Amino acid sequence: MTHLLEVTNLRTYFQTDKGTIKSVDGISFTLERGEVMGLVGESGSGKSITGFSLIGLLDTNGSIQPGSSIRFNGRELVGLNERELRKIRGKEISMVFQDPMMTLNPVVKIIDQIGMAIRAHEQVSDAEVRRRAVEALRKVQIVDPENKVVQYPHEFSGGMRQRVAIAIALLHRPQLVIADEPTTALDVSVQAEILKVVKELVAEMGTSLIWVSHDLATVSSIADTTRSCATGRSWRQAARVRCCTTRSILTQRDCSTRCPPARNPDSCLPLPRRKPQAGWISRVSADLPSGRIRMRNSSRLWVSRRSSRRRPGSCAGSASARDWPRSRSPSTR
Repeated sequence: MTHLLEVTNLRTYFQTDKGTIKSVDGISFTLERGEVMGLVGESGSGKSITGFSLIGLLDTNGSIQPGSSIRFNGRELVGLNERELRKIRGKEISMVFQDPMMTLNPVVKIIDQIGMAIRAHEQVSDAEVRRRAVEALRKVQIVDPENKVVQYPHEFSGGMRQRVAIAIALLHRPQLVIADEPTTALDVSVQAEILKVVKELVAEMGTSLIWVSHDLATVSSIADTTRSCATGRSWRQAARVRCCTTRSILTQRDCSTRCPPARNPDSCLPLPRRKPQAGWISRVSADLPSGRIRMRNSSRLWVSRRSSRRRPGSCAGSASARDWPRSRSPSTR
């Protein structure tokens, strides 16, 4: 049986005034039916452009280079014209974007936007559109969908707008959904709710999912496999990342055979704990000795073992210039 998605040597370049930008440069991976894959990487690593390339959503100055291959259900997508790609988008491959307000039209009611998505691939009546719109909102656990469906996006909260975007993406029960950091702008509690909804719907429909994110904790809670990107290239892959730490992914260690699922992932690869000493330290820990602490920058602190005494006009524990080391110049610290 063939893979649902097979990407080989994908290269997406953009032509700018300053030259050619190689956003994606040689990414290859496969995706099975019903599989949830996490695509992680730092900002600018090319993970979002990879998702846009799969469905041909590129700016006019961007193009997929010759020699790249994207096979979906055995069909080559590279080289298809816009008309053929529009038949695939939304019906066979859907995408959930990071900002729902960039997806939803603020002056068009939810039911009309859902209707446009349905009628892009099917001819249905107004009554059928309303029925399917209410059902779609109910699936993503929006309260009172019968009344919410006739409201505008600006009347919804951020989490509710993202639920609507997910509902639209799953209208035609696509075989593949690409989620481009859909929970980044949401609160932690809302993120957990969105993740729960997505996992339930993907499992129910048997849909494959590519979850693009820079947050390994989020990916670990939803993905079966994880692939990390750097500088436009896919360079690491790990299975069952929910039982692995960041270090296990970056070093290609699979700790799933050593750690049961219920175990704390942080205990897979324990880090050595050192007792802080006077001088520069990289982070603050709970067992710092009593003394003065002053921020040098976001990554290092200077710890002084001198006793802290309150002075008039100053806060307890504040540091003065004499607390800083004078034996070394700032460039050598």
